[in-house]
Amino acid sequence: MGFAARAPRFREDEWVQACVVLKTGATIGILGGGQLARMLALAAAPLGLRCHVYSPEKESCAFEVVHAYTCAGYEDENALAGFADAVDVITYEFENVPARTAAFLSTCKPVLPDPRVLEITQDRLEEKNFISALKIATAPYAPVHSASQLAEGLEKIGVPAVLKTRRLGYDGKGQAKILKAADANAAWRALHDVPCILEGFIAFEREVSVIAARGADGDVQCFEVTENEHRDHILHTSRVPAKASPALAAEARRVAARIAKAFDYVGALGVEMFVVRAKGKEHVLVNEIAPRVHNSGHWTIDGATVSQFEQHIRAVAGLPLAKPVRLGRKVEMVNLIGDEVEDYARWLSVPGAAIHVYGKGRPSPRRKMGHVTRIWPAK
Repeated sequence: MGFAARAPRFREDEWVQACVVLKTGATIGILGGGQLARMLALAAAPLGLRCHVYSPEKESCAFEVVHAYTCAGYEDENALAGFADAVDVITYEFENVPARTAAFLSTCKPVLPDPRVLEITQDRLEEKNFISALKIATAPYAPVHSASQLAEGLEKIGVPAVLKTRRLGYDGKGQAKILKAADANAAWRALHDVPCILEGFIAFEREVSVIAARGADGDVQCFEVTENEHRDHILHTSRVPAKASPALAAEARRVAARIAKAFDYVGALGVEMFVVRAKGKEHVLVNEIAPRVHNSGHWTIDGATVSQFEQHIRAVAGLPLAKPVRLGRKVEMVNLIGDEVEDYARWLSVPGAAIHVYGKGRPSPRRKMGHVTRIWPAK
């Protein structure tokens, strides 16, 4: 079903400028029904706010913990309109919600963050162009729409390099390494000749991220810089404090805050970065932006005075943001991937450990089924 033209009922910029505060009992609509939506809903409840989840997946794990849900396709205009009528403001749990869906809903109710953010972050090339325009460092990159353009990009960037689809890639999906120029055609075919972006391979020292939250009033609060360890392209462990000098940590937070302000963002977002060394000093390069709560911020549920999920709910509800403070000497978050969740009970006797199982049913390989947070008390 196509989207019909619909006259806006309000001006979204007026909503943000007025910094409308939702009252107790108001309902936040969430697009997407995975674990992030589930944790958003759990964070909203103590604030007296209800959540209504919209997802096309019948077994969405967020359905179990929300006030109401709608199970329908993202192209179903009638279902979307009914969903919009049942909520006071709309947000989303993942960036691959169709931008047209978010744009349609924005004619009915406020959608935060703004759907224009989705349009940029859903396209790796547009995202890189946005970051570069802010004079923020990234890996060298080039657009690739054909095999000949890939060859031109390799001449410019060199090898090794990584070829990525411009859209719908996550956890290592939609990517192909190019270790030598002779591998280029095979990489292009492996990604099915779709529009791509070629990125230079970065010899980084560490991967870090910053979760930043920006309120409707423009206030920005950044969580502590988090150090991340990936296994098979999937985040395995996040640790705070990260191995970062005060100068590097300040730079990382400054970059995340600048991106949030440039987007005129409302909500929480994750900025993934590489730590690189140049001329004897460490700096950060931005890898990706996640316009939502982020896996590397899960430690904040148990390990900080406010979680990334509560900050996001506060922002879209027009409530003041909190200043996050880490609890404990250090905090570590470990993802439970696939059948690792079946052995979650072993964590029950570990001092300082908190377990979060997402309720996704039977585990499958490479799927995030839960996570464990461990806090080391201050000495």
